[in-house]
Amino acid sequence: MVSVLTVLFLVVGFGLVFFWTPMDADQGFKQKIFYLHVPLAIVALAGFIAAGVEGYRHIRTGDARHDLNSYVFIHISVVFGVAVLVTGAIWAQASWGKWWVWEEPTLVSFLIVFLLYCTYYPFRYAIEDRDRQARYASVFAITAGVFVPLNFIAVRMAESVIHPRVFATAEGGLPPSMMWTFLVCFAGIALLWVTLVKLELVGKRVNGQMSRLRRSLGEESAPAPGTRRVSPQAEV
Repeated sequence: MVSVLTVLFLVVGFGLVFFWTPMDADQGFKQKIFYLHVPLAIVALAGFIAAGVEGYRHIRTGDARHDLNSYVFIHISVVFGVAVLVTGAIWAQASWGKWWVWEEPTLVSFLIVFLLYCTYYPFRYAIEDRDRQARYASVFAITAGVFVPLNFIAVRMAESVIHPRVFATAEGGLPPSMMWTFLVCFAGIALLWVTLVKLELVGKRVNGQMSRLRRSLGEESAPAPGTRRVSPQAEV
C-alpha cells in the first residue's frame, strides 16, 4: 500500500511541477528542481533525527530491532543526502554558474552533517563485539541526531550569502500553486523514504532467517564470539 501511495504522490507531484506550477520570475524553468531538492533535504535530515530516536530506544531497552531501525534509517538518509548534494550542485551551477559556494552556510552545514553520518559506517565496523558495536552505534546516532536540529537552527540564524531562504515567512514565501505542489512532492519523497526503509528491513529480516535456517541445517557455522558483523540483522 505504501509503495502504491509513493508512486501516486510522485507521479501527481511532478506532473504538477511540469504542467501546473508557473515559472519562477527570476530563475525560470531551472527553479523546478526545488521540488525535488528541498524535499530530499528535509526528509534526509528528519531521517537522521529518527535514527537518533531509535538509537535512544535501543540504549533504553536493549532491543536489537531498534538498532536495526537506526542503522537502516541512517543508510537510506545518507543515500538521500547524496541526492541532495547532487541536485543542489546542479541547481547551483544553473543559477549561480558555480557547482559549490563555500561561503554559503546552508550548503556547508548540510555537507558537514552528511560527512558526519558517513563516518557512522567505519566507526561501527571497527568494533568487533556485536553488543558493543550496537551500543556505540546507538550513542553515535543519538549524538549526531541531536546535532542535526542544532545545526539547522544555527544556519537559520546565520546570514545567507546567496542561497534562498525557504519558508522564511509565515506564508511559506510561495504562491498557493507552488506551495501545494511542494507539499505533494514532499509527501511523495517522504513516502519514498518509508518505502525504501521497509524494503531494506524486509531484506535484512529475510537474510537473518536464512542464516538461522542454514545454521540449523548445519550448512553454516554460528559466528564466533567477537566476530565482526557487517550490518545488524533482525532477530525476529
